Amino acid sequence: MATSPTSHSATAASRRRHAVREVWRGLAGGAVRLVAGLHQTWRRSLQVRVVTITLVASSLLVGGFAYLIADKITNILLENAQTDVLLRLRSGSDYSAKQFTLYSQPQDAQLQDTIEGTVNYLAGGDPQQTSGVVVAITADNHAGIIKTRTSPALNVQPLISKELRAAVTDGKIAHQIQTGRLTGERTKYLVYGSPVPTRFGQVELYYLVPLNRQDATAADARATVLATGVALVLLLGLLAALVTRLVVTPVRVAARTAQRLSAGLLDQRMVVNGEDDLALLAASFNQMATNLQRQILRLEEMSRLQRRFTSDVSHELRTPLTTVRMAADLIFAERDEFDPAVARSAELLQAELDRFEELLTDLLEISRFDAGFAVLDSEPTDLVPVVHRVADRLAGLAERVGVVIELAVPTTPVIAEVDPRRVERVLRNLVGNAVEHGEAKPVLITLGMDQTAVAITVRDHGVGLKPGEEKLVFNRFWRADPSRARQTGGTGLGLSISLEDARLHGGWLEAWGAPGQGAQFRLTLPARAGDRLTTSPLRLVPADATLPFGGPRDGGTLAIGPGGDGALAIGPGPAAGDDRAEVRS
Repeated sequence: MATSPTSHSATAASRRRHAVREVWRGLAGGAVRLVAGLHQTWRRSLQVRVVTITLVASSLLVGGFAYLIADKITNILLENAQTDVLLRLRSGSDYSAKQFTLYSQPQDAQLQDTIEGTVNYLAGGDPQQTSGVVVAITADNHAGIIKTRTSPALNVQPLISKELRAAVTDGKIAHQIQTGRLTGERTKYLVYGSPVPTRFGQVELYYLVPLNRQDATAADARATVLATGVALVLLLGLLAALVTRLVVTPVRVAARTAQRLSAGLLDQRMVVNGEDDLALLAASFNQMATNLQRQILRLEEMSRLQRRFTSDVSHELRTPLTTVRMAADLIFAERDEFDPAVARSAELLQAELDRFEELLTDLLEISRFDAGFAVLDSEPTDLVPVVHRVADRLAGLAERVGVVIELAVPTTPVIAEVDPRRVERVLRNLVGNAVEHGEAKPVLITLGMDQTAVAITVRDHGVGLKPGEEKLVFNRFWRADPSRARQTGGTGLGLSISLEDARLHGGWLEAWGAPGQGAQFRLTLPARAGDRLTTSPLRLVPADATLPFGGPRDGGTLAIGPGGDGALAIGPGPAAGDDRAEVRS
């Protein structure tokens, strides 16, 4: 099929428009990047801001002074020229009046020669002062005899405006500045006019003085002032840069030193030069760094001794606990043959040994996390059976305290690469705490998943968390109920261990709570081991929560998980309706 020329031209025009759009898009992108780079430099560099402000302020100040000076010089030159021309004009007017006194009629034969002689005399009387000056005499042509006479002979009519001619005709001395071409190139002239009284009528005398010399002098003055101003502005900018550098350099050194200190290089110090304020700053900074290093080393040593003591005590207690456990199991098995009081003592002994063994297990797990020996055994795991298993194991405790455990889990498998033992332990701690603080109200466990993450929320409707307690729930040995009158009688290490398990997975453990509205904990884990979390498939703030003024932040929301560099991050969680987990490092 043949293609018409109209189709070809339309295609070519479309291609040209597309090319033009691409060019403009590229230029716009380059301009945006340039502006962004300049803005970033402006925000980050104190020296650039100081120098720029100094240059702008000094440019405005020097520019204003330069304009005033140049304008003043120009006005002075113009006033001098006007004064000189006015004196010559009056002298010339008096001389012309004396010459024309002898004539009473414009038709006198000698009048034309007298006019010519007067013009030539006035134009050449003092060649040094009147160089380039044009003198013209004109009058109303009553009888067709008097015409405009000039010396030298030029056409000056374009430079004598109607307004100036009318003012002189009215008997006034007037002047104007006109630009025109008399001898070749266009020149600016100062035109002065004066009436010359005679017996036969009024004659007008005009002086046309070129202002080339004045303009050249004014231009030289403006150039000199401009060059001086530019040099002064550059000098001020250089001076501001040098002074700012003297102040900014120690600050930059202090910032770099502080960054190294924050990175763990505690032996970094600033160089102290001189005895001025900056030297005092450096000395004070070094003293502060020394004190911080001493305190940090002391705290690290205390922490190391504490971890070692916890680990040693936990291991050392294992052996006597095993022996006591064997004897207690034997007594517990034979309790039916004892007196009721002895049998009850055997049951209490067994229960307390269980609690003691649980405490030792938690202490050993904490010591492994502190020592960095915790290992994650990830494997593809269906979390639905894990949730059911945790609910079944805590069903007895929930029944005793009158709490109903409700499940909201998918009917299809929810597969994620996790350590099932650690995930089950986290859920057991969360559900156990929810049952313990549920105030005989239902506890809801929800399981959700998207393409990158899985999440489990545990919601209770108990006493909730008071303002500030959301910052304490993950602390070791912290309990919301100091009386320890709860049914489970936990060790206070469960949520701390759960936090470490979540961090080991690269996940988040978050808490929300409000007084009288209960609490909700959310565990978010990456679906594939090693992936980085960005969102959570479940809301942290329950949909049925009544938020106080200010949103969930006032009700107590805490997001805990790994920061961008893998360090533990603690901060306020996401707002209601926002599924994005907010992690602060």
